[in-house]
Amino acid sequence: MAETSTVPPPSRPQTNGGAPAASAFAGRTPPHSVEAEEYLLSCCLLDGGDTIARCLEAKLSPAAFYRPANQVIFEKLCELYQKNPPVAIETLIEELRTTKQLEAVGGVPYLMQVSARIPTTAQAVYFIEKVRELYLLRELIKVTTSTVEQCFNYQGGLEEFIDRVEQDVFRVTQDRISDAAQTMKGPTLEAMTVINKLLDKKGELTGVASGFKDLDELTFGFQKQEMIVLAARPSMGKTSLALNIAEAAALPKKGPPVPTLVFSLEMSAAQLALRMLCSRARVNIKLLRDGLLPKNGPEKQQLVGVADELSKAPLFIDDSSHLTIMELRAKARRLYTRYKLGLIVVDYLQLISSPDAQTPREQQVAEMSRGLKAMAKELDLPVLVLSQLNRSSEKENRAPRLSDLRESGSIEQDADVVLMLARPRDADERFQTAADAADLIVAKQRNGPVGELKLTFLKDITRFENYAQ
Repeated sequence: MAETSTVPPPSRPQTNGGAPAASAFAGRTPPHSVEAEEYLLSCCLLDGGDTIARCLEAKLSPAAFYRPANQVIFEKLCELYQKNPPVAIETLIEELRTTKQLEAVGGVPYLMQVSARIPTTAQAVYFIEKVRELYLLRELIKVTTSTVEQCFNYQGGLEEFIDRVEQDVFRVTQDRISDAAQTMKGPTLEAMTVINKLLDKKGELTGVASGFKDLDELTFGFQKQEMIVLAARPSMGKTSLALNIAEAAALPKKGPPVPTLVFSLEMSAAQLALRMLCSRARVNIKLLRDGLLPKNGPEKQQLVGVADELSKAPLFIDDSSHLTIMELRAKARRLYTRYKLGLIVVDYLQLISSPDAQTPREQQVAEMSRGLKAMAKELDLPVLVLSQLNRSSEKENRAPRLSDLRESGSIEQDADVVLMLARPRDADERFQTAADAADLIVAKQRNGPVGELKLTFLKDITRFENYAQ
């Protein structure tokens, strides 16, 4: 697709931030792409709401569209989305007809042409950024052209003059920066709500239950906006423990289920499903693989029952490989808008791809860690991230510690909670596998105590349970 179009500027002047006056461009065609605008509008009409939500999230206004007809169409799409999503082309046509704007935008033929411009919304984010980028360029041209004129007509008061110029530039760029600063009123009310819940619940969980009594007593559940890191050496049972936690959230023993998304960058969805089925049904996975279980025995009935439970549970698995942190966040955001997720599990951090292979590995991992923490805050939910440990604890025959987190010190910095899974000190050292019991070390917790607890590991069904002596 061409970056810009040679379509002439709109015939009528824009007073709402549309195509700028010709004087700002000295007879040159301003940066724009009618094609990108039409592709974006086509995406908005294709999915009925998801792309419009993304546009609003990116603070894309009707003024960002160069062509006046596209400005009107996008403005109407946003109005309809705010009233009653999802939006359909039939609704748009009727609304434009009611407001007597249908003919002004080119009538039904133009709307049908736009809606058929693209077959999929896969590139919606790209078109949002392209339309926004070209709009900002046009606005910057207007501001800087005006600044040049003011410089030639400068009449003194340099500090005030520079301040005015800075304000003009800020007005153009402020929409690309989210509104982060706020008074203490909102945060204080939120904090008091949490305090009241704590007082009312008298020690009950305030976050997502992990399914492990001792761990929940230390953390009061996984809290919103927290990044929880679960670290261990290979074959220590990280994935099994994470799946047990995801199961406990999506299929709780009491209380409502928590919609849970699992990003599995290492294992396929079918492999995870097999593990979860055998784990929850308490069926020996080795005997099943070896074909030693009876065809119509009680194990099959247990598996069928659990399969029915899992198929109805709000549990989602994305087994895409080579995901970058931006792609991962985009997928999570999209699913969140549909199912109001309450927990995300990422297995595991070091397998997330970097868009720039030339960047040092430590910087790559730091960027991923920051991105996952930002996702937890953005979606207002806990994110459980699995991570590898380096070999130091093995070489020195000691319990793992924070400095053993592999490849980047930023992981321990970004994490709100760090859990480390290790074999008991008296376990058989001949094989690097999970033992019948495991030490779960709460090595860091921003808002609570640290400590060490034990879990029982049932190897035959790859399941962790509360420790029982």
